[in-house]
Amino acid sequence: MAEEKSSNALARNAREAAGYKYYQEKVTDALNVDLGYGDGYWHHHFAVGDFDRSILSLTAPRREREIQQEIHRMETRQVETLKELLAPLGPTDRVLDAGSGRGGSAFLIHKAFGCRIDGVNFVAHQNEFARDQAEKHGYTSMVEFHDRSMTDTGLPASSFDAVYTNETTMFVYLDEALAEFARLLKEDGRYVLTTWCVNDSAGKTPSEAEAIDAHYACHTHRRSEYLRALLNAGLIPYQIDDLTKQAIPYWELRDQSSLATGIEAAYLSGYRADSINYMRIACRKRAQSGS
Repeated sequence: MAEEKSSNALARNAREAAGYKYYQEKVTDALNVDLGYGDGYWHHHFAVGDFDRSILSLTAPRREREIQQEIHRMETRQVETLKELLAPLGPTDRVLDAGSGRGGSAFLIHKAFGCRIDGVNFVAHQNEFARDQAEKHGYTSMVEFHDRSMTDTGLPASSFDAVYTNETTMFVYLDEALAEFARLLKEDGRYVLTTWCVNDSAGKTPSEAEAIDAHYACHTHRRSEYLRALLNAGLIPYQIDDLTKQAIPYWELRDQSSLATGIEAAYLSGYRADSINYMRIACRKRAQSGS
């Protein structure tokens, strides 16, 4: 493999630089680091679906222990929302995880389908962690992590059967990223994403989205921006799922944990008011004219 560029050089604009700085400094944070030791899957995304509410009646310290285990279980289960729309895949298929974090989604999707996974991420310490976990899982021949930007991967055109992003598109300009995904996909290849976004019916940007953007150094796109950018890139949606209501319980549970960061209230308010949505979208690459 050609020598890859250093992570710091890959942030090509202010939005990407802000996201890089945010994650570059999150080396030992308990919410992202401590929860994966039980099963070896580390996540940088949230979750959908309900939780076991009986744990809220437990007493300390068991209550906190059970809450953290449930948070991790929910985050691991969230990968099912991607797997459902990526299926079917097999050992000969190649899949891109764009914004792969510490590798949790990539490992679970490879485990489910046996497909090859390439993760791209410009945060070096996360990639180093993910490579170490790939070795521990015995996945190094099939799951590889590259120090590259999702908007400029340098990977060969038309080389992927599927691309997915698991809550990572808020750190990039959509037109750039989606054009890159379309370039990488084979004809009729699939792109699946999960994301939170602003509901256009809310009018101006809601205060909850502003709080989320400030907290995560990201940019919450509007729902219409996703649809426009997907179509402009030749990625044609064939399934759009509004999972907003299903996204609420995760934040209710996190709000009860010692791991709460203060941003829980913004997500809860935004989702309950329907001013922020949690969406899952599946697309196919449009065939080139004349092909």
